[in-house]
Amino acid sequence: MFKFDYREPKVIAEIGCNHMGDYAIAIELIDLAKSCGCKYVKFQKRNSKELLTDEQYNAPHPNPWNSYGSTYGEHREKLEFSTHQHRDLFAYCEKVGIEYSTSVWDVTSAKEIIALQPHFIKVPSACNNNFEMLQLLRDEYKGQVQISFGMTTQTEEDGIVSFFEETNQSRSRLVVYSCTSGYPVPDHEVCLLEINRLYNKFADRVFEIGFSGHHNGIALDIAAFTLGARWIERHFTADRTWKGTDHAASLEKPGMEKLVRDLNGTFKALTYKHEEILEIEKVQREKLKYRKN
Repeated sequence: MFKFDYREPKVIAEIGCNHMGDYAIAIELIDLAKSCGCKYVKFQKRNSKELLTDEQYNAPHPNPWNSYGSTYGEHREKLEFSTHQHRDLFAYCEKVGIEYSTSVWDVTSAKEIIALQPHFIKVPSACNNNFEMLQLLRDEYKGQVQISFGMTTQTEEDGIVSFFEETNQSRSRLVVYSCTSGYPVPDHEVCLLEINRLYNKFADRVFEIGFSGHHNGIALDIAAFTLGARWIERHFTADRTWKGTDHAASLEKPGMEKLVRDLNGTFKALTYKHEEILEIEKVQREKLKYRKN
């Protein structure tokens, strides 16, 4: 009988840009994630001038009510922390006992975060076709590279994994994530069985497979773990009504606490009975089991 090798779930509280450019809020969110039982937090790092064309940088934000600047470029700059601030966030995470990481969106940001040497660096779905950046992470960084496969064709997925296989590093340090890119994503478009597809295609070619969710609630994360996702990543905020595009698809403290609790409970429950009648059942069997007179 098939027996999946379940391991303790690894939950990432993705703070991303939910700090709204305020360092004190970033520290608050680290503390909140730690209090929820999360072992990882993740931020984002962008060089907006490199990432955006002049036209994109100077264009109005498509959703003005969520903008922190008069142009999209100004909005993005407002939400960025400096490399020095990221170094301080890394140090603070080490101090309180939670692991720091960051998604990188461009070559400059990748170089800056590589210099910090976190345990893993994430590549978001939007940038997984930036092979100049992927080569930098593959060839000049020794940690784990995690890549989301949202808005990515299956041919593109294979190209990414094959790129890491060129240097025999895919199996030892590449983690790929099932993901649907939307904020938030309705249940019917989460497509959890993509986790099965990734296992069928990449189980022997990558280190681990995870799930990055942008849906509402926590039930689907439990299902994703049961299907084999080693990593569960969810956006995290202190207040879902705050200004910004990611808050609505984020968990607040009560939701993250329940997610961590329920994932750990599910992990403990995913076993077979070690004997036909468990000790807890024996007293009930004696009391309730039907006996023919």
